[in-house]
Amino acid sequence: MRYVRPLMQVGPARPDGAIACGWCWFSHVEVLSRDAPPEILPVSAMSQDDMRRFEGPWGRPEVMGILNTTPDSFSDGGRHDTLAKAVAHGQSLTGDGADILDIGGESTRPGAAVVPVDEEIARTAPVIGAMRAAGHSGPISIDTRKAAVAQAALDAGASVVNDVSGFTFDPELAPLCAARGVPVCVMHAQGDPQTMQNDPRYDDVLLDVYDFLADRIAWLQEQGVPRNNIIADPGIGFGKTVDHNLALLNRLSLFHGLGVRVLLGASRKRFIGTLGRAPDAANRAPGSVAVALAAIAQGVQIIRAHDVAEHVQAIALWRAAVAHR
Repeated sequence: MRYVRPLMQVGPARPDGAIACGWCWFSHVEVLSRDAPPEILPVSAMSQDDMRRFEGPWGRPEVMGILNTTPDSFSDGGRHDTLAKAVAHGQSLTGDGADILDIGGESTRPGAAVVPVDEEIARTAPVIGAMRAAGHSGPISIDTRKAAVAQAALDAGASVVNDVSGFTFDPELAPLCAARGVPVCVMHAQGDPQTMQNDPRYDDVLLDVYDFLADRIAWLQEQGVPRNNIIADPGIGFGKTVDHNLALLNRLSLFHGLGVRVLLGASRKRFIGTLGRAPDAANRAPGSVAVALAAIAQGVQIIRAHDVAEHVQAIALWRAAVAHR
């Protein structure tokens, strides 16, 4: 099998024959395979089927604000673990410019244990209901692996389901999402949070993650979730070393070949602290923003972030500077 990665460029100087992808364009692709060296080819050498993968959807980059209602998340555990604190933080994220809120009640940090369903529902559904009651009308994502939690969240007003297990944890979750007609985010993770950082290994991390997501997207479609309701996340930090994360970030544009929106969730992750010499997760905003801008330059459509104001400002300035280059 061969894999086609668009070599994304940004800025207004688009040559004749280049393919436009929202704020990016490409005139060449990198063809990858498991048994041959990479090859750079012009888009004119590609088939229509190859090019059709990159037709969309596109729009301005969106920021998904993280609202953890957990006592033990790696970065902000315990800061928003009451209804009042969680709602206040959700409103703050929206005020800072978050396009989507992602509300989670189960930590997925390395070593985290499974949270009982009733407890996870109690941490999330009331917050979603209170946000809607307070007038929040934007998309709200429930970050969960469990169908019962997702159902309670959707009943309370959530409109997206984000599953870090790639819909492998609970067989009832995908049929629920299909029946409710909601967008879903399917993420790659090697192992579960308790074991995922215990010596993760891949034959080729980039192609292995791509194949996993392609298989899960096909399976979700079989369950009744339309492709235009699917978002893919390569799962930075979930069963991956620093080198694995960097390999994925270096060629993120490959994942546009899945034909769905791509989400990057790298905010405050451990590799940023390692490379940026920031052992305290709260001090990783600059590194998180840098990774986000590099991802947007490869056409990533959604950035999941703790520090929403910083990301929104950086993206606005980056786009303004690129547009006038």
